[in-house]
Amino acid sequence: MPKVTFVNPQGPGSQPLVIDCKKGISILDCAEECGARVGHACGGNLACSTCHVWVHAGIDSLPEVSDKENDIMDKAFDVRPESRLGCQAKLGDDDLVVEITEESLRAWLDENPDERKKLRAQAG
Repeated sequence: MPKVTFVNPQGPGSQPLVIDCKKGISILDCAEECGARVGHACGGNLACSTCHVWVHAGIDSLPEVSDKENDIMDKAFDVRPESRLGCQAKLGDDDLVVEITEESLRAWLDENPDERKKLRAQAG
């Protein structure tokens, strides 16, 4: 089972979260299992870019980016060579280090307004 380390899983400054995930599931599904805040406005159906993440380690073990994923990624902000859509990147054999983009974190909070309200209340 590959280990996935989510950098900033609860937002900037949060401690990394490490989880064992089954080979073949998506980064998005792995995030859902452990509570990492990866947005998914389209429900993981490759219709938006809210699950945009950066894969800092293990990217070569993921399947190649499809033309459709590449087209959808054009909608994302701050796309880098290590960018992937979490709904499309299926885990291989290698461990991954995944940073959740600010765009994805904001999308998650938009999808979970009660959590957004809690964060605002904590901030003062």
